[in-house]
Amino acid sequence: MVDVDYLVIGGGVAGLSAAVRLAARGTVLVVTKEALAESNTAYAQGGIAVAMGGDEDVALHLEDTLQAGDGLVNRAAARVLVQQGPQRVEELLAWGTGFDRYPQGQGYKAGELMWTREAAHSRSRILHANGDATGREIARSLVERVRSLEQVRLMEWAVTAELLLEGDRVAGALLVDGEGGLRTVAARAVLLASGGAGQVYAETTNPEVATGDGIAMAYRAGAAVSDMEFYQFHPTAFALPGAPRFLLSEALRGEGAWLINARGERFMQRYHPQLELAPRDVVARAITMEGMDGPVYLDMRHARHDLAARFPGISAFLERYSLSLQRDLIPVRPAAHYLMGGVQTDVHGRTSVAGLYAAGEVACTGVHGANRLASNSLLEGLVFGALAAEAMVAEPECPGWHLAADALQRTAAQHGVMTREEHTGRWVAELRQLMWRDAGLLRDRAGLERAQRGLQALEQAQPSGLSRGAIEARNLLEIARLMVAAALAREESRGAHARMDFPDRNAVARHSVQQRGRLWFEAESSD
Repeated sequence: MVDVDYLVIGGGVAGLSAAVRLAARGTVLVVTKEALAESNTAYAQGGIAVAMGGDEDVALHLEDTLQAGDGLVNRAAARVLVQQGPQRVEELLAWGTGFDRYPQGQGYKAGELMWTREAAHSRSRILHANGDATGREIARSLVERVRSLEQVRLMEWAVTAELLLEGDRVAGALLVDGEGGLRTVAARAVLLASGGAGQVYAETTNPEVATGDGIAMAYRAGAAVSDMEFYQFHPTAFALPGAPRFLLSEALRGEGAWLINARGERFMQRYHPQLELAPRDVVARAITMEGMDGPVYLDMRHARHDLAARFPGISAFLERYSLSLQRDLIPVRPAAHYLMGGVQTDVHGRTSVAGLYAAGEVACTGVHGANRLASNSLLEGLVFGALAAEAMVAEPECPGWHLAADALQRTAAQHGVMTREEHTGRWVAELRQLMWRDAGLLRDRAGLERAQRGLQALEQAQPSGLSRGAIEARNLLEIARLMVAAALAREESRGAHARMDFPDRNAVARHSVQQRGRLWFEAESSD
């Protein structure tokens, strides 16, 4: 058994931001399913939104966040995000994060930070790194910082199987290490920073690690989850048959890219006055509707600047398929991208279960409402990861000497004989196709009820054992059930949740909450 002060599950921006602060107050174990840098953070191309221009800039960032969230944003959480964001980004700069800067001779001071604009932002406030590799650069600087801290221990290639309870509080976790051995970790506080759940869908921009583990484990431990019906589909994922759903950043449209239908027409004027810079949910639905008559394309052929230099990662990817932003129409369609819902927390990451905290995409503070504003996710991880760490240091000591024996006995009884991996792979593929077909971007009661029946049938053949695949399969099933139940209960269209049988938005904004098999709605407070 490992005994530490603080256990951090996940190595993205939220987990590492917290670990840096926790290391000053005690011993920290950071557990990651793969290598430390493999997370949604590292795949974030678009940038990090931050208002570093004073009070007016902060107020505008708050207003843009509220507008994008379609009436469901928790204003208090959003205010914390935009007010504390500049301080967190200044820390990144001090730690050596290499954001893009202007060269000499473009009307700016040499070395001045380069600010860009993305969809639904009222002004340029997005920082990038290496053009389209912002998340990877932020992850690099945070990983270097964490590796330099003596109080932080890293455990890579380890899957967290379950949270461990002592009475009514979380006191640690059960892990399966890279060799398949069971380990128990006792900690006075546990932070879930395990990211999102994009692998619940057949079409996603998320990496393979994004299987909703933290949310599923927290729900099984008795925590409340909120707003699971709100899944953001990024409008522009690469859509060439046989190719991966590679993300084509929001920044492309920020730099002037057009959306073109199969007839060669720009079409966004029919859907929103901001055209290609409309909120993500609007653009994603517009592409879906236009795509019923043929492919939809991203068009940057009219751009006058060097796109390969501005977007080196995207350009290198497209080159594999003999395509160029400067020369070609690029086929696109929406793909699952970001979960606005998650484990319900306050702004300090506290969940409804003592000793358990959550930050980043795994958590739901209500900061994104029904539809996340572009490039607010990296900032969210920085801000709320830091705040969770501040709260975790106040947790009392929690003796966990007996956790190991209890956990091993329960696990042996619960998970039984290992399911063959090929069966697990087929089972997961069926679940992902079911969710994409019946609980995806456009929803209705018939489809959602069909999804529920399909999930019930899958449950009968649910994989067992403690392999990574079996653990992820169980978690994906839990996530899918939570999402479908909330989507069925929300009889309106709001933000990323589009009910074709309930196209209007309700007068009162309410958050869905699920806990121990119950589902109810809570009205959003005015502040």
